[in-house]
Amino acid sequence: MANVAAVAGKQRAMTAEERKVIFASSLGTIFEWYDFYLYGSLAIYIGASFFSQYPEATRNIFTLLAFAAGFLVRPFGALVFGRLGDMVGRKYTFLVTILIMGASTFLVGLLPGSATIGIAAPILLIVLRMLQGLALGGEYGGAATYVAEHAPHGRRGFYTSWIQTTATLGLFLSLVIILGIQTLMGREAFAAWGWRIPFLLSAILLAVSVWIRLKMNESPAFTKMKEEGTRSKAPISEAFGQWKNAKVAILALLGAVAGQAVVWYSGQFYALFFLQNVLKVDAQSANIMVACGLAIGTIFFVVFGWLSDKVGRKPIIMLGMFLAIVTYFPLFKAMTWYGNPALYEAQETIRATVTADPKDCTFQFNPTGTAKFTTSCDIATALLTRNSVPYDIVPAPAGTVATVKIGETTVESYDAVKDAADAKAKDAVLLKGVNLALQGSGYPLVRATARVPESKLAAYVAANPELGLDLAAIQAGEKTVVAKDLLIKDKLLTAEEAATVDEMAVYAIPKGGAFSMVADPLRVNWTGVIAVLTVLMIYVTMVYGPIAAMLVEMFPTRIRYTGMSLPYHIGNGWFGGLLPATAFAMSAAKGDIYYGLWYPVVIASISLVIGLIFLKETKNNDINA
Repeated sequence: MANVAAVAGKQRAMTAEERKVIFASSLGTIFEWYDFYLYGSLAIYIGASFFSQYPEATRNIFTLLAFAAGFLVRPFGALVFGRLGDMVGRKYTFLVTILIMGASTFLVGLLPGSATIGIAAPILLIVLRMLQGLALGGEYGGAATYVAEHAPHGRRGFYTSWIQTTATLGLFLSLVIILGIQTLMGREAFAAWGWRIPFLLSAILLAVSVWIRLKMNESPAFTKMKEEGTRSKAPISEAFGQWKNAKVAILALLGAVAGQAVVWYSGQFYALFFLQNVLKVDAQSANIMVACGLAIGTIFFVVFGWLSDKVGRKPIIMLGMFLAIVTYFPLFKAMTWYGNPALYEAQETIRATVTADPKDCTFQFNPTGTAKFTTSCDIATALLTRNSVPYDIVPAPAGTVATVKIGETTVESYDAVKDAADAKAKDAVLLKGVNLALQGSGYPLVRATARVPESKLAAYVAANPELGLDLAAIQAGEKTVVAKDLLIKDKLLTAEEAATVDEMAVYAIPKGGAFSMVADPLRVNWTGVIAVLTVLMIYVTMVYGPIAAMLVEMFPTRIRYTGMSLPYHIGNGWFGGLLPATAFAMSAAKGDIYYGLWYPVVIASISLVIGLIFLKETKNNDINA
């Protein structure tokens, strides 16, 4: 009978009711992923609004950790809503999760920044992120279970692969809406407040999602189980308190989901972060590139889901992990070559040398952003990592103040504790000296326009001989008269310096301000970047397309929602969700922009070995048992 059912499932076409189930489940889940991923797509603006009191490097880590907070609580959501789904039903659990997700996302759009309410802003932001994570923890397992329990035997991979597209389509939708709003209102207005609009639009998506889910019927497998009175009275203890079920969950996590998670998040989220924050491709261009890669690659979720019904789930997932393991380093290096060729060329030819007392050089792994690195070696290496400069450390006698040598230029660092009295001045000297040397060596650093008040103009000209400025010519040129309050607000003068003036002339000095690394838009190879992103995306579809069907098939009906949800969300919430923050911190600590890739490579390698040895094929399992 099982073989007859399998043949019938393969031969007949999808019914109207099955199409309705897939469409309704997928559309609601797309909206929920859209809500969740807005944070990652807008991380730069959120960091500036809610973590503005921290330096840029620390702000990036805090922002990524707040992003990860939503992932960390997902397993708890899996337990809460998985239990609810196994005891009450799949349909009503959907309604609860979408309401929590939509309301939390909408409130992020209304939340004041740290400049307005101080430390309360990041605290409330993290609370809302955690509520989003709880809701998502109950969403995915329910959607996958619901669709799989409607699917005919022999086509579960194909049917559930549509659910697998929802995460990517949710990200794609968020990018399209962000780009559309950014284009309409301009980048400055979008950075100031327009980034909130995509969050506020979630109210409309929430209303649509609730309406859709109210029209859905309960799954036939759950209805049958309910009628027979065979529902589990304690799904959590039955799923994880009994070894026969617990070992299945452990194997699912370590042999499949953990590796799938790091490949997924590397190919989508870390790739976007790498483009924006490491290669310094402007945010709008990076979003368009990733959106193109997503648009090209998304269809492969369905392709590999369909193929898994033919050849099995395990071969496709394992092959995707293997390809990621052996090609991640060359692919991300290719992304650097295409995305910021000047940076790639400079890294290939210029290495800095830091000469320092080895005791002053610490391993600067700082995932919470709270540690303080104050030695002259740590200050020097931190500056180099911010500019993606590879460096070597040469030991020096104890007590030696660290120096940085780039080409023929040597700049002395300082100790932030011992030199506390004039640390600001010494930091400015170090920063300028290193940046000028890097710029002269080919690193793509540019200087912004400096705004210099009249009272500081002469000192500014004397301190910047490399600009070849003429004091009299500047004073005879254009100037802007700025009121006292704006002089203080824009930090052109301190309150004490402005005490005796009501207004003052301010001069604009082109290419005389702060240094920043950029990717020259004229040299960015869009085709090359999108090609790399598409390859990364295909790896994502290989490991993720068949995973829902595999997880559903590993657990019995009475504990399926709970059993599959927890390993999925531990893998994706913890192993995957922590990837951007961990990879960034590892790269920053090592001084190598590629070093963080060891995180996904190692995790995927562990899953590949465990999966190949212990994981069994599931495509022919009877899910009504």
